[in-house]
Amino acid sequence: MSGVEITALTVIGHDGPVVHPLDARIEPGRTLAVIGESGSGKTLTAKSLVGLLPRGFRAEGSVRIGERTLALDAAQAAWRSVRGGTVTLLLQDPFTSLSPVHRCGDQIGWTLDAAAGRRLPSAERDRAIAERLAEVKLPAHVARSYPHQLSGGMRQRVAIAAALAADPQLLIADEPTTALDASNQAEILDLLRSVQQARSLCVILISHDLGMVRGRTDDVLVMRHGEVVERGMTATVLADPQHPYTRALIEADPTIAVSTHASDDRMPVAHDAPLLRATGVVKTFGDRLVLDGVALSIGAGQIAGVVGESGSGKSTLARCIAGLETEDAGEIVFDGERLAPGRRSRTPGQMQIVFQDPYSSLNPMMSIGAILREALRVARRPASEIHDLLETVGLPAEIARKRPAELSGGQRQRVAIARALAPRPRLLICDESVSALDVSVQAQILALLLRLREEIGIAVLFISHDLAVVRMIADSVTVLWNGRVVESGTCTQVLNAPRHEYTALLVAAARRENTMTALEIPRED
Repeated sequence: MSGVEITALTVIGHDGPVVHPLDARIEPGRTLAVIGESGSGKTLTAKSLVGLLPRGFRAEGSVRIGERTLALDAAQAAWRSVRGGTVTLLLQDPFTSLSPVHRCGDQIGWTLDAAAGRRLPSAERDRAIAERLAEVKLPAHVARSYPHQLSGGMRQRVAIAAALAADPQLLIADEPTTALDASNQAEILDLLRSVQQARSLCVILISHDLGMVRGRTDDVLVMRHGEVVERGMTATVLADPQHPYTRALIEADPTIAVSTHASDDRMPVAHDAPLLRATGVVKTFGDRLVLDGVALSIGAGQIAGVVGESGSGKSTLARCIAGLETEDAGEIVFDGERLAPGRRSRTPGQMQIVFQDPYSSLNPMMSIGAILREALRVARRPASEIHDLLETVGLPAEIARKRPAELSGGQRQRVAIARALAPRPRLLICDESVSALDVSVQAQILALLLRLREEIGIAVLFISHDLAVVRMIADSVTVLWNGRVVESGTCTQVLNAPRHEYTALLVAAARRENTMTALEIPRED
């Protein structure tokens, strides 16, 4: 195999080029990282290499994979002949790439059948599926599971097994660990690295997480506004960046090891009674115990972090507090009043929730103005306050005329926060609300949440798998493991001197081998 060579790759949209001509070469067994903020063109670059550009975009240039050269503007029939067997795309969210209504083994089997050009005999198929699962360190019985029955890390391993089942020569991994906790992130990337070396596979890794890129990729392209502003060996570029934009990205990367300017300098506000108190919360799904006697409290104006790996129960806890799930036992008290399980006992003015993916939670057919107008109507507030809401979250008034698809990820998340603020809630629940954003946009959203706390006194329940981000913003932190609280306290206490071995494991996984400059949360004007 002679590797991958990309020549004059260009992506053109409605208003002209959005990715300007770029060249790259990847040798067998090596990984090329492509980094940059949202809107930099890195995902469009990836999708142009598998013929999956969204409507309204077209690609120019060519890619040579092994002995085969393909024009990037080739017809879909040509792409279908290479997707899967020659080049494959691993997406950020395994729920996107895995069918929720088919067993995991069947989905791996489809790729095997496609590669063979026929349906394999059952015994041969089952043996090949078990081999693919073993390669990604999963037991054979996972083949009988549905994706929803697995943790996030296990789902991503299944997605990798399916992506590699047809023995492709090029794997493009687009933010493959964004939604995972630090320990699972490291495991997935280390797994990809070991599989890649065993197969002499060429890999393109799209990421906004510089800590994950460091030490696990060989070469890097830094993109901004559709142009490559810096390239070279990863270790050299990250250690001695030459372009100001690359330096800015590195300076915006959160590192738990050196985060000393945030919660360490803030003392939690003392309150006689917490705004919200949850005690003994239990939740089961079928025969699976997800929350086992969980307790949590948040004072008015406080930011409380909840951390844990995927499957620990943190999102289920948030949904129980918000009334989106019904707890089986326990007590949730808001401002001294016990809340019955379910949504009916909650009022919009008590609490609102902001989810991880703002694009999924915003109606793509409605303008931003219409989305906020609807939220204000439910809150019995006048539509004339739309501009005030946009101003509160740092967005210009003209955003109201646009639709979600026309905004960047950070702008969409600000809109989601503005919508949540429409009823003037006392508690804002943020469930992984910055995990899909690049580091500089993360910093802006965190700054916004801190400003909202300071200006309007809102309390925030901040759910995250990223300990570095939690430390930047939270006053206190609760650590969940297998549905139980194993440790809680101030961020400084818990993250500087963890008492429980699981917390110590999370902290160790979140530390970078080569630390970078701490994330400075920018001050908003």
